[in-house]
Amino acid sequence: MSKRAQSSARGASGHRITRVDRLKHWLARHRYEATEALRRLLQMPLAALMTLSMLGVALAVPGFLLTLLVNLEQLSPAADLKPQLAVYLKPGIETRRIDVISRELLLRDDLLSVELISSDTGAQEFKQRTELGALLDLFENNPLPAVILIVPRDSSTGALQTMQQSLFAYEEVDSVELDIEWLVRLGAILGSFERVSLILSVLLGLTVLLVVANTIRTLISSRLEEIEVSLLIGATSGWVRRPFLYAGFWYGLFGAVLATLLIYLALIFVESPLRELTTLYLGGFELQWLGFQGVASLLALGSVLGWGGAYLAVSRQLTQFDAR
Repeated sequence: MSKRAQSSARGASGHRITRVDRLKHWLARHRYEATEALRRLLQMPLAALMTLSMLGVALAVPGFLLTLLVNLEQLSPAADLKPQLAVYLKPGIETRRIDVISRELLLRDDLLSVELISSDTGAQEFKQRTELGALLDLFENNPLPAVILIVPRDSSTGALQTMQQSLFAYEEVDSVELDIEWLVRLGAILGSFERVSLILSVLLGLTVLLVVANTIRTLISSRLEEIEVSLLIGATSGWVRRPFLYAGFWYGLFGAVLATLLIYLALIFVESPLRELTTLYLGGFELQWLGFQGVASLLALGSVLGWGGAYLAVSRQLTQFDAR
């Protein structure tokens, strides 16, 4: 190769744009567009605050409902909790007959455990655990019945109902109660509440998209001439779309931040009554906040919805330009 050719190759290589250079330019361009979009947003604080308020409420409602659902699920029975049947015997039954019934139940293969609580034992526990124990002294005879607590092997709903009915074969049985029936009902209520929350989340997510799209469409209207000139001199759709996408991103992100604050304020407001409710059944309660994962998910969701709303608005406008 001649010296002139080598010199030309070195000169060409000296001006060659590498992938690293392209990446740096791409990052610098996006950083500039993001900063510029944020600056434009801060230049109109009143209009931005109104939009962010709508976005914050729209994101806060489903976030609060889902967080409240997580807290109420503390009332649901654990997966490994075995339901217990309480068999109340009629008053005045002889102790021998009570022992016979409890032994017969103890020999059944479909039961995990059987515990007999005599009327005397029940009276002692009643006096220890309540402040109404003195009322028992007003009766000549102990009014409390003997109770047999049994834990079935099969905890399915059908098996429990069948066993509950079969125990009435004993004439001495007065009533049979399933101590987690209220938890089963609560589980059904929470299941319905979860579906309602998911439906509201979808509807309010669409609301966020529409609010951001309408806001970005207003921004586009104020810059129509600039966009038309840019397209005429060869600007790509991506170049035109980019600043508005970042504007939508900032709207969604700041709306999610506001929603997080609203959710925390709402949880503080309902913490006291929620604690009183759950303490009645659990004896203790620990409020579950959003946590890092919840906050991160909400911020990511708001940013994506803001970005998506902006994309819809700009794409629609670009389609109109192409039609011309």
